[in-house]
Amino acid sequence: MTALIDIELPGGKPPSVPGVAGTRRARLAAELRAYPNLFVGGALLLVLCSLVVWGQVAPPYNPLAVSGTNQLMPPSAAHWFGTDQFGRDVFSRVLAGVGEDLVIGILVAALALAVGSTIGLFSGYLGGRVDDVVMRAVDMMMSFPSFLLALAIAVVLGNNVRNVVVAVAVAYTPYIVRLTRSTVLSARNADYVLGARAVGASRSRVMTLHVLPNTIGPALVQAFLMAGWAVLDVSGLSFLGVGIQPPSPELGVQIADGAGYITTGQWWVSVFPGLAIVMVVLTVNFLGDYVGEKLRGRG
Repeated sequence: MTALIDIELPGGKPPSVPGVAGTRRARLAAELRAYPNLFVGGALLLVLCSLVVWGQVAPPYNPLAVSGTNQLMPPSAAHWFGTDQFGRDVFSRVLAGVGEDLVIGILVAALALAVGSTIGLFSGYLGGRVDDVVMRAVDMMMSFPSFLLALAIAVVLGNNVRNVVVAVAVAYTPYIVRLTRSTVLSARNADYVLGARAVGASRSRVMTLHVLPNTIGPALVQAFLMAGWAVLDVSGLSFLGVGIQPPSPELGVQIADGAGYITTGQWWVSVFPGLAIVMVVLTVNFLGDYVGEKLRGRG
Protein backbone atom coordinates (compact mmCIF):
# COMPACT_ATOMS: atom_id res chain seq x y z
CA MET A 1 0.00 0.00 0.00
CA THR A 2 1.10 3.55 -0.64
CA ALA A 3 0.88 6.02 2.19
CA LEU A 4 0.02 9.61 1.53
CA ILE A 5 2.28 11.97 3.41
CA ASP A 6 1.41 15.63 3.84
CA ILE A 7 4.47 17.82 3.51
CA GLU A 8 4.17 21.11 5.31
CA LEU A 9 6.38 23.90 4.04
CA PRO A 10 7.95 26.48 6.35
CA GLY A 11 5.30 28.92 7.48
CA GLY A 12 2.55 26.35 7.16
CA LYS A 13 1.33 27.62 3.76
CA PRO A 14 1.13 25.70 0.50
CA PRO A 15 3.14 27.01 -2.46
CA SER A 16 1.32 29.82 -4.22
CA VAL A 17 0.40 29.43 -7.86
CA PRO A 18 0.23 32.59 -9.96
CA GLY A 19 -3.31 33.39 -10.95
CA VAL A 20 -4.58 34.42 -14.36
CA ALA A 21 -4.40 38.11 -13.46
CA GLY A 22 -0.81 37.76 -12.25
CA THR A 23 0.17 35.94 -15.43
CA ARG A 24 -1.39 38.64 -17.58
CA ARG A 25 0.40 41.38 -15.66
CA ALA A 26 3.69 39.54 -16.04
CA ARG A 27 3.15 39.16 -19.78
CA LEU A 28 2.24 42.81 -20.14
CA ALA A 29 5.33 43.86 -18.18
CA ALA A 30 7.52 41.66 -20.36
CA GLU A 31 5.90 43.08 -23.49
CA LEU A 32 6.51 46.65 -22.35
CA ARG A 33 10.15 45.88 -21.59
CA ALA A 34 10.65 44.20 -24.96
CA TYR A 35 8.91 46.93 -26.95
CA PRO A 36 9.56 50.49 -25.69
CA ASN A 37 7.37 51.81 -28.51
CA LEU A 38 4.38 50.12 -26.89
CA PHE A 39 5.19 51.71 -23.54
CA VAL A 40 5.56 55.23 -24.94
CA GLY A 41 2.64 54.92 -27.38
CA GLY A 42 0.40 53.35 -24.75
CA ALA A 43 1.22 56.07 -22.21
CA LEU A 44 0.51 58.81 -24.77
CA LEU A 45 -2.71 57.08 -25.82
CA LEU A 46 -3.82 56.88 -22.20
CA VAL A 47 -3.19 60.62 -21.80
CA LEU A 48 -5.04 61.39 -25.03
CA CYS A 49 -8.04 59.27 -24.07
CA SER A 50 -8.16 60.96 -20.67
CA LEU A 51 -8.11 64.37 -22.33
CA VAL A 52 -10.83 63.36 -24.76
CA VAL A 53 -13.07 62.05 -21.98
CA TRP A 54 -12.42 65.19 -19.93
CA GLY A 55 -13.32 67.38 -22.89
CA GLN A 56 -16.55 65.48 -23.50
CA VAL A 57 -17.72 65.00 -19.91
CA ALA A 58 -16.62 68.06 -17.93
CA PRO A 59 -14.59 70.65 -19.86
CA PRO A 60 -13.50 73.70 -17.83
CA TYR A 61 -15.44 75.99 -20.20
CA ASN A 62 -17.72 75.65 -23.17
CA PRO A 63 -15.30 75.49 -26.13
CA LEU A 64 -17.71 77.51 -28.29
CA ALA A 65 -18.68 80.14 -25.69
CA VAL A 66 -17.39 83.62 -26.55
CA SER A 67 -16.66 86.39 -24.08
CA GLY A 68 -16.49 90.12 -24.66
CA THR A 69 -14.15 90.76 -21.72
CA ASN A 70 -11.58 87.96 -21.84
CA GLN A 71 -10.06 88.28 -25.29
CA LEU A 72 -6.42 87.18 -25.76
CA MET A 73 -5.70 86.62 -22.09
CA PRO A 74 -2.34 84.88 -21.46
CA PRO A 75 -2.15 81.48 -19.70
CA SER A 76 -3.18 81.76 -16.07
CA ALA A 77 -4.75 79.79 -13.23
CA ALA A 78 -8.21 80.62 -14.59
CA HIS A 79 -7.34 79.81 -18.21
CA TRP A 80 -4.47 77.33 -18.38
CA PHE A 81 -3.82 77.87 -22.10
CA GLY A 82 -5.13 81.44 -22.22
CA THR A 83 -8.00 82.67 -24.37
CA ASP A 84 -8.33 83.48 -28.06
CA GLN A 85 -9.48 86.63 -29.83
CA PHE A 86 -13.11 85.79 -29.08
CA GLY A 87 -12.53 85.13 -25.39
CA ARG A 88 -12.89 81.36 -25.76
CA ASP A 89 -10.85 79.16 -23.44
CA VAL A 90 -8.02 77.63 -25.47
CA PHE A 91 -7.57 74.66 -23.14
CA SER A 92 -11.22 73.64 -23.47
CA ARG A 93 -10.99 74.01 -27.23
CA VAL A 94 -7.84 71.88 -27.36
CA LEU A 95 -9.59 69.15 -25.35
CA ALA A 96 -12.45 69.13 -27.85
CA GLY A 97 -10.13 69.41 -30.84
CA VAL A 98 -7.98 66.44 -29.80
CA GLY A 99 -11.05 64.21 -29.70
CA GLU A 100 -12.30 65.45 -33.05
CA ASP A 101 -8.96 65.05 -34.82
CA LEU A 102 -8.28 61.65 -33.28
CA VAL A 103 -11.66 60.33 -34.45
CA ILE A 104 -11.11 61.78 -37.93
CA GLY A 105 -7.66 60.19 -38.18
CA ILE A 106 -9.01 56.78 -37.16
CA LEU A 107 -11.92 57.04 -39.61
CA VAL A 108 -9.63 58.00 -42.48
CA ALA A 109 -7.21 55.16 -41.74
CA ALA A 110 -10.01 52.59 -41.34
CA LEU A 111 -11.73 53.68 -44.56
CA ALA A 112 -8.50 53.67 -46.56
CA LEU A 113 -7.54 50.27 -45.13
CA ALA A 114 -10.92 48.67 -45.85
CA VAL A 115 -11.24 49.97 -49.41
CA GLY A 116 -7.57 49.77 -50.34
CA SER A 117 -6.99 46.24 -49.03
CA THR A 118 -10.12 44.98 -50.80
CA ILE A 119 -9.12 46.48 -54.14
CA GLY A 120 -5.51 45.37 -53.73
CA LEU A 121 -6.63 41.83 -52.87
CA PHE A 122 -8.74 41.47 -56.02
CA SER A 123 -6.14 43.16 -58.19
CA GLY A 124 -3.24 41.03 -57.02
CA TYR A 125 -5.08 37.72 -56.89
CA LEU A 126 -7.05 37.97 -60.13
CA GLY A 127 -4.26 39.60 -62.15
CA GLY A 128 -4.70 40.08 -65.90
CA ARG A 129 -6.77 42.96 -67.17
CA VAL A 130 -8.28 43.65 -63.77
CA ASP A 131 -4.81 44.21 -62.35
CA ASP A 132 -3.78 46.37 -65.30
CA VAL A 133 -6.81 48.66 -65.02
CA VAL A 134 -6.53 49.00 -61.24
CA MET A 135 -2.81 49.72 -61.26
CA ARG A 136 -3.07 52.32 -64.01
CA ALA A 137 -5.71 54.13 -61.96
CA VAL A 138 -3.53 53.86 -58.88
CA ASP A 139 -0.55 55.24 -60.80
CA MET A 140 -2.60 58.22 -61.93
CA MET A 141 -3.75 58.99 -58.39
CA MET A 142 -0.26 58.56 -56.92
CA SER A 143 1.18 60.99 -59.47
CA PHE A 144 -0.35 63.73 -57.31
CA PRO A 145 0.90 64.41 -53.78
CA SER A 146 -1.68 63.06 -51.35
CA PHE A 147 -2.29 66.45 -49.74
CA LEU A 148 -2.91 68.16 -53.09
CA LEU A 149 -5.26 65.37 -54.14
CA ALA A 150 -7.16 65.65 -50.86
CA LEU A 151 -7.26 69.43 -51.31
CA ALA A 152 -8.78 69.12 -54.78
CA ILE A 153 -11.36 66.57 -53.66
CA ALA A 154 -12.32 68.65 -50.61
CA VAL A 155 -12.83 71.72 -52.79
CA VAL A 156 -15.18 69.76 -55.04
CA LEU A 157 -17.13 68.03 -52.26
CA GLY A 158 -17.46 70.95 -49.85
CA ASN A 159 -16.38 72.02 -46.39
CA ASN A 160 -17.66 69.63 -43.75
CA VAL A 161 -16.28 66.81 -41.64
CA ARG A 162 -17.72 63.98 -43.75
CA ASN A 163 -16.35 65.36 -47.01
CA VAL A 164 -12.93 66.00 -45.49
CA VAL A 165 -12.78 62.39 -44.22
CA VAL A 166 -13.73 61.09 -47.66
CA ALA A 167 -11.23 63.37 -49.44
CA VAL A 168 -8.27 62.38 -47.30
CA ALA A 169 -9.23 58.67 -47.33
CA VAL A 170 -9.44 58.67 -51.13
CA ALA A 171 -6.01 60.31 -51.32
CA TYR A 172 -4.47 57.58 -49.12
CA THR A 173 -6.27 54.55 -50.57
CA PRO A 174 -3.86 54.05 -53.53
CA TYR A 175 -0.96 53.46 -51.13
CA ILE A 176 -2.87 50.67 -49.40
CA VAL A 177 -3.89 49.21 -52.77
CA ARG A 178 -0.32 49.01 -54.02
CA LEU A 179 1.02 47.63 -50.75
CA THR A 180 -1.68 44.95 -50.46
CA ARG A 181 -1.32 43.97 -54.11
CA SER A 182 2.42 43.41 -53.75
CA THR A 183 1.96 41.10 -50.75
CA VAL A 184 -0.88 39.21 -52.46
CA LEU A 185 1.26 38.63 -55.55
CA SER A 186 3.89 36.91 -53.43
CA ALA A 187 1.30 34.89 -51.48
CA ARG A 188 -1.13 33.66 -54.12
CA ASN A 189 1.16 30.75 -55.08
CA ALA A 190 2.11 29.84 -51.50
CA ASP A 191 1.65 26.28 -50.31
CA TYR A 192 -1.34 27.06 -48.09
CA VAL A 193 -3.12 28.73 -51.02
CA LEU A 194 -2.39 25.82 -53.37
CA GLY A 195 -3.59 23.42 -50.69
CA ALA A 196 -6.86 25.31 -50.30
CA ARG A 197 -7.40 25.20 -54.05
CA ALA A 198 -6.61 21.48 -54.10
CA VAL A 199 -9.39 20.66 -51.63
CA GLY A 200 -11.90 22.56 -53.75
CA ALA A 201 -12.16 25.90 -51.94
CA SER A 202 -13.83 28.60 -54.02
CA ARG A 203 -11.91 31.62 -55.22
CA SER A 204 -13.70 33.99 -52.86
CA ARG A 205 -13.03 31.64 -49.90
CA VAL A 206 -9.35 31.38 -50.75
CA MET A 207 -9.02 35.16 -51.01
CA THR A 208 -10.91 36.05 -47.83
CA LEU A 209 -9.92 33.19 -45.51
CA HIS A 210 -6.41 32.33 -46.67
CA VAL A 211 -4.77 35.12 -48.67
CA LEU A 212 -6.08 38.27 -46.96
CA PRO A 213 -5.33 37.29 -43.31
CA ASN A 214 -1.75 36.44 -44.29
CA THR A 215 -1.13 39.62 -46.30
CA ILE A 216 -2.96 42.33 -44.35
CA GLY A 217 -0.09 42.96 -41.89
CA PRO A 218 1.94 45.55 -43.86
CA ALA A 219 -1.23 47.44 -44.78
CA LEU A 220 -2.29 47.48 -41.13
CA VAL A 221 1.02 49.05 -40.11
CA GLN A 222 0.65 51.59 -42.91
CA ALA A 223 -2.87 52.41 -41.68
CA PHE A 224 -1.50 53.31 -38.24
CA LEU A 225 0.91 55.76 -39.85
CA MET A 226 -1.85 57.09 -42.09
CA ALA A 227 -3.93 57.98 -39.03
CA GLY A 228 -1.18 60.42 -38.03
CA TRP A 229 -0.79 61.71 -41.58
CA ALA A 230 -4.55 62.20 -41.76
CA VAL A 231 -4.49 64.42 -38.67
CA LEU A 232 -1.77 66.55 -40.29
CA ASP A 233 -3.63 66.75 -43.62
CA VAL A 234 -7.00 67.54 -42.05
CA SER A 235 -5.39 70.26 -39.97
CA GLY A 236 -3.62 71.58 -43.05
CA LEU A 237 -6.86 71.72 -45.01
CA SER A 238 -8.55 73.58 -42.16
CA PHE A 239 -5.62 75.97 -41.92
CA LEU A 240 -6.02 76.80 -45.61
CA GLY A 241 -9.76 77.34 -45.15
CA VAL A 242 -10.72 74.38 -47.33
CA GLY A 243 -11.50 71.79 -44.67
CA ILE A 244 -13.45 72.08 -41.44
CA GLN A 245 -14.65 75.62 -40.80
CA PRO A 246 -14.89 77.85 -37.69
CA PRO A 247 -16.21 77.91 -35.02
CA SER A 248 -15.29 74.23 -34.84
CA PRO A 249 -12.60 73.49 -32.20
CA GLU A 250 -10.67 71.36 -34.71
CA LEU A 251 -6.95 71.87 -34.09
CA GLY A 252 -6.17 73.17 -37.58
CA VAL A 253 -8.94 75.74 -37.25
CA GLN A 254 -7.44 76.92 -33.96
CA ILE A 255 -3.98 77.26 -35.48
CA ALA A 256 -5.42 79.27 -38.35
CA ASP A 257 -7.30 81.51 -35.90
CA GLY A 258 -4.15 82.24 -33.92
CA ALA A 259 -1.62 82.46 -36.76
CA GLY A 260 -2.04 86.21 -37.12
CA TYR A 261 -1.41 86.83 -33.43
CA ILE A 262 2.00 85.14 -33.12
CA THR A 263 3.87 88.24 -34.29
CA THR A 264 2.02 90.42 -31.76
CA GLY A 265 2.92 88.18 -28.82
CA GLN A 266 -0.26 86.10 -28.35
CA TRP A 267 1.52 82.85 -29.18
CA TRP A 268 -0.66 80.60 -27.02
CA VAL A 269 -3.66 80.74 -29.37
CA SER A 270 -1.89 78.59 -31.99
CA VAL A 271 1.06 77.00 -30.16
CA PHE A 272 -0.96 74.80 -27.80
CA PRO A 273 -3.17 73.34 -30.59
CA GLY A 274 0.02 72.71 -32.56
CA LEU A 275 1.55 70.80 -29.65
CA ALA A 276 -1.65 68.76 -29.40
CA ILE A 277 -1.27 67.75 -33.07
CA VAL A 278 2.32 66.69 -32.38
CA MET A 279 1.13 64.55 -29.47
CA VAL A 280 -1.57 62.83 -31.54
CA VAL A 281 0.82 62.08 -34.40
CA LEU A 282 3.52 60.76 -32.07
CA THR A 283 1.00 58.46 -30.39
CA VAL A 284 -0.12 56.71 -33.55
CA ASN A 285 3.45 56.56 -34.89
CA PHE A 286 4.74 54.82 -31.76
CA LEU A 287 1.85 52.35 -31.82
CA GLY A 288 2.38 51.75 -35.54
CA ASP A 289 6.07 51.03 -34.94
CA TYR A 290 5.09 48.51 -32.25
CA VAL A 291 2.67 46.72 -34.58
CA GLY A 292 5.34 46.61 -37.28
CA GLU A 293 7.92 45.14 -34.90
CA LYS A 294 5.45 42.50 -33.71
CA LEU A 295 4.64 41.48 -37.27
CA ARG A 296 8.30 41.29 -38.24
CA GLY A 297 9.03 39.23 -35.13
CA ARG A 298 6.16 36.87 -35.92
CA GLY A 299 7.34 36.50 -39.49
